[in-house]
Amino acid sequence: MKKLILFLTIALLCYACGESYMPKPRGYFRISFPEKSYHPLSAKLPYSFDLADYSTIQFTHDRKTGDEWVNLVTPANKADVHLTYVRLNGNLNTHIEESRKLAYDHTIKADAINEQLYLDPANNVYGTIYHIEGNAASPLQFYLTDSTQHFLRGAFYIREIPNIDSIQPVIDFLEPDLIHLIETFRWKE
Repeated sequence: MKKLILFLTIALLCYACGESYMPKPRGYFRISFPEKSYHPLSAKLPYSFDLADYSTIQFTHDRKTGDEWVNLVTPANKADVHLTYVRLNGNLNTHIEESRKLAYDHTIKADAINEQLYLDPANNVYGTIYHIEGNAASPLQFYLTDSTQHFLRGAFYIREIPNIDSIQPVIDFLEPDLIHLIETFRWKE
């Protein structure tokens, strides 16, 4: 019996001298990106733009205010773009200031907010794009207007904890789609 215990002890010591255990780091969701392709938005809205083929659209209408909300959803990347349309009634400055305030509400978590003016006088589309850098909930926001009748505000969100290291590839993939949306944006009236 003593020989068996001695043998098991030696075997256990030899086995314990192997490699040390190292836990695997926490993984993140798999990110896959489809080919970029676009199609014109076919909806009864006072505006149009090109939409990425891998995005879907959801509509909401507020009967009291007449506001139109459109959500562009990219389910594979857990991303949404919330669009809010309002018809102007001499209140352009109010909507511009509200859009600026909503973008700058992210300064708590943002490293920087870069404003980019957008001017397309040939199509009567003007606006500002807010590039929000860092661990903010919304990496890009914008507004577009014709300055007299129409105003559209957009906010891009990713439905994940805003850890810029893990969601930056998604932001880098989807931001060009938003710029394409803005560049192809047209008022119908």
